[in-house]
Amino acid sequence: MLSVVGSAQIVTIKDYQTGEPLEMVTLISENPSLFATTNAKGQTNITAFEGVEKIEIRSLGYKTLVLSYDDLQLLFFELKLEQTMVLKEEVVVSATRWRESSFSIPSKIVTISAKDFAIQNPQTSADLLSLSGKIFIQKSQQGGGSPMIRGFATSRLLYAVDGVRMNTAIFRSGNIQNVISLDPFALESTEVLFGPNSVIYGSDAIGGVMSFQTLTPQLSTTNSPATNGQVFSRYSSANNEKTAHFDFNIGWKKWAILSSFSSFDFGDLKMGSFGPDEYLRPFYVQRQDSIDVVVANQNQQVQKPSGYSQMNIMQKIRFNPNEKWDLQYGFHYSETSSYSRYDRHVRYSNGLPRYGEWSYGPQIWMMNNLNVFYTAKNAFFDKATLRLAQQYFEESRISRNFNEPERERRTEKVNAYSANLDFMKTISPKNTLLYGIEYILNTVDSKGIDENIKTGISEIGPSRYPQSTWQSYAFYIDNQTKFSDKWLLQSGIRYNQFVLDAQFDTSFYPFPFTTAYINNGALTGSLGAVFRPSDDWVISANLATAFRAPNVDDMGKVFDSEPGAVVVPNPDLKAEYAYNVDVSVAKLFADILKIDFTAYYTILDNAMVRRDFTINGIDSIFYDGTLSKVQAIQNAAFAKVYGFQAGIELKLASGFSFSSDFNYQIGEEELDDGTTSPSRHAPPAYGISRLSYRVNKLDIQLYAVYSGQKDFEEMPDEEIGKTEIYAIDENGNPYSPRWYTLNFKLLYQISKQFSISTGMENISDQRYRTYSSGISAPGRNFILSARLTF
Repeated sequence: MLSVVGSAQIVTIKDYQTGEPLEMVTLISENPSLFATTNAKGQTNITAFEGVEKIEIRSLGYKTLVLSYDDLQLLFFELKLEQTMVLKEEVVVSATRWRESSFSIPSKIVTISAKDFAIQNPQTSADLLSLSGKIFIQKSQQGGGSPMIRGFATSRLLYAVDGVRMNTAIFRSGNIQNVISLDPFALESTEVLFGPNSVIYGSDAIGGVMSFQTLTPQLSTTNSPATNGQVFSRYSSANNEKTAHFDFNIGWKKWAILSSFSSFDFGDLKMGSFGPDEYLRPFYVQRQDSIDVVVANQNQQVQKPSGYSQMNIMQKIRFNPNEKWDLQYGFHYSETSSYSRYDRHVRYSNGLPRYGEWSYGPQIWMMNNLNVFYTAKNAFFDKATLRLAQQYFEESRISRNFNEPERERRTEKVNAYSANLDFMKTISPKNTLLYGIEYILNTVDSKGIDENIKTGISEIGPSRYPQSTWQSYAFYIDNQTKFSDKWLLQSGIRYNQFVLDAQFDTSFYPFPFTTAYINNGALTGSLGAVFRPSDDWVISANLATAFRAPNVDDMGKVFDSEPGAVVVPNPDLKAEYAYNVDVSVAKLFADILKIDFTAYYTILDNAMVRRDFTINGIDSIFYDGTLSKVQAIQNAAFAKVYGFQAGIELKLASGFSFSSDFNYQIGEEELDDGTTSPSRHAPPAYGISRLSYRVNKLDIQLYAVYSGQKDFEEMPDEEIGKTEIYAIDENGNPYSPRWYTLNFKLLYQISKQFSISTGMENISDQRYRTYSSGISAPGRNFILSARLTF
């Protein structure tokens, strides 16, 4: 109940039904600007809130309370929050990097909470993103996961970890798997902001922003050290997954330390029993006595080779000397084993496998970041945040043709440095100004090694990228004006200068240049409004521009995009621009039913796309031993994407609830001859529907995940040639069939410290591939996990 330590006033917040303490409850005051978050014991220090007349108390999945400090005092500083299946407001940070109500943001935002993670048990952070039902995930191999949002993907989406940009100068337009480097167990919350947000995040934030907030070290609210942590273990049958996780937090009044470790081991993935035979794996390649041998697969549903392992470490230190300063240092490290690129292993040539081996080397991500939060009212700001980060990325590709001795190894290393200084100033009770500056530096070190596996002789080969540096300088201003309790207007502008400097090696390819230098700027802006005619209505509209600056992957890469084609550097690239409009409507009915609908239309001008090209007048060169047509990324297209997102949440009787999300998008891209093709990254319609039951310590979900079909006539031009990853229709043409899965999940809290979770995914054992994926999704999958908290 009431806890008083010296001059500190502690509030305790619990669940109304279970009496369990609630972690991550946020208490916010707009005037003065204050916030606090409860720890694992449901407690937080609210001394600074004394005298405040309006404190908003919010937690995802619970009814929001608005109380004064005096009200809390009358309740002896102990609250119990009531669960609600219909969400009204939530606290988000992705829109502006500052904590604020989601109803104050014109753009659509969804939050994936720790509770969602606990019952769904996603294996990777890519799987975690799909839980919302609003993000489509493509996979070329089991060690992957490339999100698609509103018809955009890869380098047209922005990834942020604790407010730090994760996108690098070698983020490619092809599918990427960097998101699996993030440990889902180390995440406090995940937010997805839909549509452009280049004003805050700069280049690449066209289709959306995925903001990952990792665990925050928790301070003690008493004079004694406070400790908490958890131990977790999980098994999944479809890939014989064995996962273990441990985290531990110890906090004092001013210092706190948090450690986290996770280990993942995934075997070869087994697909379902009922579906297209083209997906089956009848044989695979094995090296025997220095010869590549085609071996019959004893179980054609097992996708060999697709297994891999991964480990993640996170260490955080927090120092909170007083109410003005909060310093947090974080160290993150992730490393995978080597893992096969499965879609290359099912590519054939003359009836035989094209490759004897094709794999990614260990994917490494390391980040050191220091976040400094300062609160002090003055003429220039009320709050300031400094984020300094150093990241290291390493990836490699190892390939060798079937029964050929030459193995190619291409290794890329990127050091990424960033500095962000953000300010918040409350001009008046109705007007808040946000502004800041940003600097980013990426250095790219790319090497190629050609090795003869018979003789053991290695020599320098062509690198994938030129040796390069990529820099970005920017400043932004964002203004939020609250005209009344019903009307809010948000506007912003950003100027970004980007510089790319590359050095090319002409030893292997006849490039007509040895250096390339790009120095250009981009101006973007946004204007959005939120209208709340009543507590049960929210209407918002947003106009925004966004840009993507050419990076090293766009300008300088040499790679095989498809059989018989090779992409070469183009030093004449410029930024591409997106122009977007979206409108959202959300309506609540008697705290029982919520319906939301968002429609959007995005134009991409000066789009960077792959087109036929020449080098010194030559339109074909030998690459990987094959005469290949020359192509390059060029500012040569106009594209558009439009669609809608719809959702419903219904609270039923006796602890039951129902929710459903549906997404429909159409993308069109201009081709070289002036005609149009469906956009590669606009998947067919997809969605998820859930029936949930929650009472006391038990959570149960029965849900369906589903996707529409892309017939051959609807297939993007650049996907038609990838016949190895698609089903074949009656005319012999590739297409992406519709699919669905039925799934069951259960979470039971046995005691305050111990819980178990189990479930069955893809109950009917469907054999399917998500659109554009090179590997089939899991078949029937049994999951069992246990969690011990302390």
